[in-house]
Amino acid sequence: MESHELLKDVLKRTSAKQIAADMNLSLSLIYKWAEPPTDVAGSGSSNPLDRIEQLIKSTGDVRVAHWVCARAGGFFIANPPVKATRQALVPATNEIVRDFAELLGVISAASADQQVTAAEAKSIRAKWEELKTATEGFVNAAEKGAYRDHQTAASAATPVPAKPRSVA
Repeated sequence: MESHELLKDVLKRTSAKQIAADMNLSLSLIYKWAEPPTDVAGSGSSNPLDRIEQLIKSTGDVRVAHWVCARAGGFFIANPPVKATRQALVPATNEIVRDFAELLGVISAASADQQVTAAEAKSIRAKWEELKTATEGFVNAAEKGAYRDHQTAASAATPVPAKPRSVA
């Protein structure tokens, strides 16, 4: 979805007048944000979403995305690159299970004394971010077909026997 399409959808649910008033901007500018860019090169007037994208690209600093997500009450998780070749499903799932077990270990160690210090919370957060990234990578790979039509060499070579029919 393009940024102007998202903003057009937002304006269907939110008053453009209210946005203009809240942001101390003209109503026409708010509506202009929901229009496709007139300059194909992208050098024309851009909406705030396009500017955020440009800022991230220009600086190469994803902390901008982290900040926006935090202001929206969430977290930014970068999509890990999906390997071009098919991946083995079991090792991929094992990685997520291992990361989850590590997170539980950190939580367990931190809560052993019935409290969680700021340093322990920071450690829990770091493990949680690792788990979210690994899981997002798994889901992203699955969506791109990395785990489809897998057969091990042994199962491909060995035919599956038909189940015997019961005679009644």
